[in-house]
Amino acid sequence: MTASIVYKIAPRDLWIAVEKAGRFDGAPLDVADGYIHFSTASQARETAAKHFAGQAELMLAAVDATALGDALKWEPSRGGALFPHLYGPLPLSAVLWTKPLPLGADGAHVFPEDMP
Repeated sequence: MTASIVYKIAPRDLWIAVEKAGRFDGAPLDVADGYIHFSTASQARETAAKHFAGQAELMLAAVDATALGDALKWEPSRGGALFPHLYGPLPLSAVLWTKPLPLGADGAHVFPEDMP
């Protein structure tokens, strides 16, 4: 399985620190698991609902998967679905864009309209 763009959801404060530092070694869960968790466009909404329910002040980063090379592995997770996992730091040069991921009135996160 491959996707040309993968997505990372992170708290805004963490992402601001990442941009200042110039590198992303992962959120605490990523560090504990030994890889950086990503989602495809079709997985991102479920990831937000399952792991970030009710959390405001989030950012969504779109990442060029091809720029990650062999460090990006596709591994089974929820129900056997393949998820992208990055073994190593995320080079910020691979980040295509970041956008706020606000909560809507219904409590679900509102994803950018231009996201597939």
